[in-house]
Amino acid sequence: MKKIVLHTQALLLVAVLVLAGCTAKKQVGQETVKDETALEISEKEKEVFESGEEKPVEIADEESNYEIIILDPGFYTWLNSIAKPEGYYSQSFLENRNQIYVMEWNRRVLLPMQFSPNLYELRIDYDPEIDYGYEVNYKLYNYFIYFQRKYNQRLGPFLPRI
Repeated sequence: MKKIVLHTQALLLVAVLVLAGCTAKKQVGQETVKDETALEISEKEKEVFESGEEKPVEIADEESNYEIIILDPGFYTWLNSIAKPEGYYSQSFLENRNQIYVMEWNRRVLLPMQFSPNLYELRIDYDPEIDYGYEVNYKLYNYFIYFQRKYNQRLGPFLPRI
Protein backbone atom coordinates (compact mmCIF):
# COMPACT_ATOMS: atom_id res chain seq x y z
CA MET A 1 0.00 0.00 0.00
CA LYS A 2 2.83 2.40 0.77
CA LYS A 3 4.33 1.77 -2.65
CA ILE A 4 1.12 2.71 -4.43
CA VAL A 5 0.78 5.95 -2.50
CA LEU A 6 4.39 6.91 -3.18
CA HIS A 7 4.05 5.92 -6.79
CA THR A 8 0.87 8.03 -7.13
CA GLN A 9 2.49 11.00 -5.40
CA ALA A 10 5.57 10.71 -7.61
CA LEU A 11 3.36 10.51 -10.71
CA LEU A 12 1.42 13.59 -9.61
CA LEU A 13 4.67 15.44 -8.97
CA VAL A 14 5.99 14.51 -12.42
CA ALA A 15 2.69 15.53 -14.03
CA VAL A 16 2.75 18.91 -12.25
CA LEU A 17 6.37 19.51 -13.28
CA VAL A 18 5.64 18.57 -16.88
CA LEU A 19 2.62 20.88 -17.04
CA ALA A 20 4.56 23.70 -15.42
CA GLY A 21 7.39 23.16 -17.87
CA CYS A 22 5.01 23.21 -20.84
CA THR A 23 3.34 26.38 -19.64
CA ALA A 24 6.66 28.15 -19.17
CA LYS A 25 7.81 27.14 -22.64
CA LYS A 26 4.57 28.32 -24.21
CA GLN A 27 4.83 31.70 -22.52
CA VAL A 28 8.43 32.16 -23.57
CA GLY A 29 7.56 31.01 -27.09
CA GLN A 30 4.62 33.41 -27.31
CA GLU A 31 6.72 36.32 -26.14
CA THR A 32 9.40 35.50 -28.70
CA VAL A 33 6.88 35.21 -31.52
CA LYS A 34 5.11 38.37 -30.43
CA ASP A 35 8.38 40.34 -30.36
CA GLU A 36 9.40 39.06 -33.80
CA THR A 37 6.09 39.80 -35.51
CA ALA A 38 4.93 42.94 -33.75
CA LEU A 39 4.99 46.09 -35.84
CA GLU A 40 5.70 49.39 -34.21
CA ILE A 41 3.52 51.99 -35.87
CA SER A 42 4.32 55.57 -34.86
CA GLU A 43 1.64 58.14 -34.14
CA LYS A 44 2.65 60.06 -37.27
CA GLU A 45 2.22 56.92 -39.36
CA LYS A 46 -1.18 56.21 -37.78
CA GLU A 47 -2.30 59.74 -38.68
CA VAL A 48 -1.27 59.19 -42.30
CA PHE A 49 -3.13 55.84 -42.39
CA GLU A 50 -6.28 57.48 -41.05
CA SER A 51 -6.11 60.54 -43.30
CA GLY A 52 -8.56 60.72 -46.13
CA GLU A 53 -6.12 62.46 -48.45
CA GLU A 54 -6.25 60.72 -51.79
CA LYS A 55 -3.57 62.05 -54.07
CA PRO A 56 -2.61 59.53 -56.76
CA VAL A 57 0.91 58.17 -56.99
CA GLU A 58 1.94 57.33 -60.52
CA ILE A 59 4.53 54.65 -61.05
CA ALA A 60 5.82 54.74 -64.61
CA ASP A 61 8.84 53.90 -66.70
CA GLU A 62 8.86 55.21 -70.27
CA GLU A 63 11.39 52.65 -71.52
CA SER A 64 9.33 49.63 -70.44
CA ASN A 65 5.91 51.29 -70.94
CA TYR A 66 5.00 50.19 -67.44
CA GLU A 67 2.53 52.24 -65.43
CA ILE A 68 0.65 51.85 -62.16
CA ILE A 69 -1.52 54.50 -60.54
CA ILE A 70 -2.09 54.02 -56.81
CA LEU A 71 -5.17 55.67 -55.31
CA ASP A 72 -4.82 54.42 -51.73
CA PRO A 73 -5.62 57.30 -49.33
CA GLY A 74 -2.53 58.35 -47.43
CA PHE A 75 0.07 56.58 -49.59
CA TYR A 76 1.30 59.78 -51.26
CA THR A 77 1.86 61.43 -47.87
CA TRP A 78 3.40 58.26 -46.40
CA LEU A 79 5.79 57.89 -49.35
CA ASN A 80 6.96 61.50 -49.05
CA SER A 81 7.18 61.73 -45.26
CA ILE A 82 7.75 58.30 -43.71
CA ALA A 83 9.27 55.93 -46.32
CA LYS A 84 13.03 55.66 -46.70
CA PRO A 85 14.26 58.13 -49.34
CA GLU A 86 15.11 57.16 -52.91
CA GLY A 87 18.60 55.74 -53.06
CA TYR A 88 18.35 54.09 -49.64
CA TYR A 89 17.86 50.61 -51.16
CA SER A 90 19.69 49.14 -54.13
CA GLN A 91 17.69 48.33 -57.23
CA SER A 92 18.51 44.62 -56.90
CA PHE A 93 17.16 44.61 -53.32
CA LEU A 94 13.94 46.27 -54.47
CA GLU A 95 13.55 43.89 -57.42
CA ASN A 96 14.05 40.82 -55.22
CA ARG A 97 11.50 41.97 -52.64
CA ASN A 98 9.01 43.05 -55.31
CA GLN A 99 9.17 39.60 -56.91
CA ILE A 100 8.23 37.98 -53.59
CA TYR A 101 5.50 40.50 -52.82
CA VAL A 102 3.99 40.38 -56.33
CA MET A 103 3.83 36.58 -56.31
CA GLU A 104 1.99 36.57 -52.98
CA TRP A 105 -0.25 39.48 -54.01
CA ASN A 106 -1.28 37.70 -57.21
CA ARG A 107 -1.90 34.47 -55.31
CA ARG A 108 -4.27 36.34 -53.01
CA VAL A 109 -6.07 37.94 -55.96
CA LEU A 110 -6.90 34.41 -57.14
CA LEU A 111 -8.32 33.42 -53.72
CA PRO A 112 -11.15 35.91 -53.04
CA MET A 113 -12.86 33.51 -50.62
CA GLN A 114 -9.72 33.40 -48.47
CA PHE A 115 -8.43 36.97 -48.87
CA SER A 116 -10.49 40.13 -49.06
CA PRO A 117 -11.25 41.05 -52.66
CA ASN A 118 -11.52 44.65 -51.41
CA LEU A 119 -7.80 44.57 -50.62
CA TYR A 120 -6.57 42.39 -53.47
CA GLU A 121 -8.55 43.64 -56.45
CA LEU A 122 -6.23 43.45 -59.43
CA ARG A 123 -3.38 41.23 -60.49
CA ILE A 124 0.03 42.91 -60.83
CA ASP A 125 1.92 42.09 -64.02
CA TYR A 126 5.56 42.16 -62.91
CA ASP A 127 8.12 40.28 -64.98
CA PRO A 128 11.48 39.79 -63.23
CA GLU A 129 13.17 39.63 -66.64
CA ILE A 130 12.21 43.25 -67.40
CA ASP A 131 14.24 46.16 -66.04
CA TYR A 132 11.57 48.57 -64.82
CA GLY A 133 14.13 51.00 -63.49
CA TYR A 134 14.77 52.27 -60.00
CA GLU A 135 11.76 54.57 -59.60
CA VAL A 136 9.17 51.92 -60.48
CA ASN A 137 10.76 49.38 -58.17
CA TYR A 138 11.15 51.94 -55.37
CA LYS A 139 7.52 53.08 -55.44
CA LEU A 140 6.13 49.57 -55.88
CA TYR A 141 8.22 48.27 -52.99
CA ASN A 142 7.13 51.13 -50.77
CA TYR A 143 3.51 50.58 -51.67
CA PHE A 144 3.84 46.98 -50.53
CA ILE A 145 5.38 48.15 -47.23
CA TYR A 146 2.66 50.78 -46.79
CA PHE A 147 -0.08 48.30 -47.64
CA GLN A 148 1.21 45.66 -45.20
CA ARG A 149 1.58 48.15 -42.38
CA LYS A 150 -1.75 49.92 -42.94
CA TYR A 151 -3.88 46.80 -43.42
CA ASN A 152 -1.90 44.52 -41.08
CA GLN A 153 -1.04 42.03 -43.83
CA ARG A 154 2.09 39.93 -44.44
CA LEU A 155 3.01 39.38 -48.08
CA GLY A 156 6.25 37.56 -47.38
CA PRO A 157 8.61 36.26 -44.75
CA PHE A 158 9.91 39.74 -43.92
CA LEU A 159 8.48 42.19 -41.42
CA PRO A 160 7.37 45.31 -43.32
CA ARG A 161 9.73 47.74 -41.61
CA ILE A 162 10.62 51.29 -42.51
